[in-house]
Amino acid sequence: MGQTAHVSALVWSAAGSLGAWLWLLLCQGWFWRTDVRLPPLRDPGTWPDVCVVVPARDEAAVLPLSLPSVLAQDYPGRAEVFLVDDGSTDGTGELARDLARRHGGLPLTVGTPGEPPAGWTGKLWAVRHGLALAGARGPAYVLLTDADIAHAPDSLRRLVAAAGAGGFDVVSQMARLRVESRWERLVVPAFVYFFAQLYPFRRIGREGTRTAAAAGGCVLLRAEAAARARIPDAIRHAVIDDVALARAVKRSGGRVWLGLADGVDSVRPYPRLGDLWRMVSRSAYAQLRHSPLLLAGTVAGLALVYVVPPVALVAGAVTGSAAAALPGAAAWLVMSGTYVPMLRYYRQPLWLAPLLPFTAALYLLMTVHSAVRHHQGRGAAWKGRTYARPEALPDEG
Repeated sequence: MGQTAHVSALVWSAAGSLGAWLWLLLCQGWFWRTDVRLPPLRDPGTWPDVCVVVPARDEAAVLPLSLPSVLAQDYPGRAEVFLVDDGSTDGTGELARDLARRHGGLPLTVGTPGEPPAGWTGKLWAVRHGLALAGARGPAYVLLTDADIAHAPDSLRRLVAAAGAGGFDVVSQMARLRVESRWERLVVPAFVYFFAQLYPFRRIGREGTRTAAAAGGCVLLRAEAAARARIPDAIRHAVIDDVALARAVKRSGGRVWLGLADGVDSVRPYPRLGDLWRMVSRSAYAQLRHSPLLLAGTVAGLALVYVVPPVALVAGAVTGSAAAALPGAAAWLVMSGTYVPMLRYYRQPLWLAPLLPFTAALYLLMTVHSAVRHHQGRGAAWKGRTYARPEALPDEG
């Protein structure tokens, strides 16, 4: 009787997983496709002024690989770069000045904002300082780009052209992350895949939808939209600042576009599993709004969608239950098929696709670890700072 109940539960779980995958395949904004890219460049009649803001904290290791590409932008209009040295202890600011002297290109100003006040994350406090410096130039657009992001020479041109042609207030590209170590190959493409599953790129750019997101490494922001949405003050305590920025702009009536990048690459290495674990766990529970109920639902959902298919296939084969094995195999096949385009985008071998359940299980553990850290009072940590729990922060007013 007990064994029959276990088999029955496995059959229903496998069927539920297959149903979930069919829904994801057909009804979740074609999230698995990787063809949402910037359109071909169409020069506007007049190129607007642009300021580039680069918040940087202890980035001396990656700056020589990224900043020269920002300074070398081939932009026909007026453009200027503001690097905000956010309390670095490794000489980031002086290195930036030295790189500008050696490489030339766009004018560079290095600013120092001081320690962030209570209620601000360090990055957004640095962005605020950078926007204030840029505001004196009166630019039409501001490009927010992280210190580990390298840009192709035409990157700024393409972003501005896309914003003007599409009437977008935010144009963001998900930078191509580094995939060189064994763990990067296993975890990084899945990170972007899961992000697209949560925030389907096609829905973000469509008018009349509530879905909004951006990728913080490369965000072109219309200055008028930033003022209207009170960026960054309105999102000053956001740990996941890119998504918060896009939501604030969209709520204020702006239009947002997000796609995968060509020619925008992260040079930051995550060679070990521990490096990737810290990257994900520092903000995973914030993504769930620090809700135990959402955490429980996420764990159950990840288990049903990603873990059940291989378990149902193996257990069904062992027990002779085709009713469990067949839907489990079908769900695993659909899952793997939807992952193939992302692996191709990252130029990775396709045999990694069937390993997605294992990678999803790692993300499940990272999310639980993020929640444990939060409830231990440690909160989100980055670059030597630990941010307060949201309930300890002041209201936005």
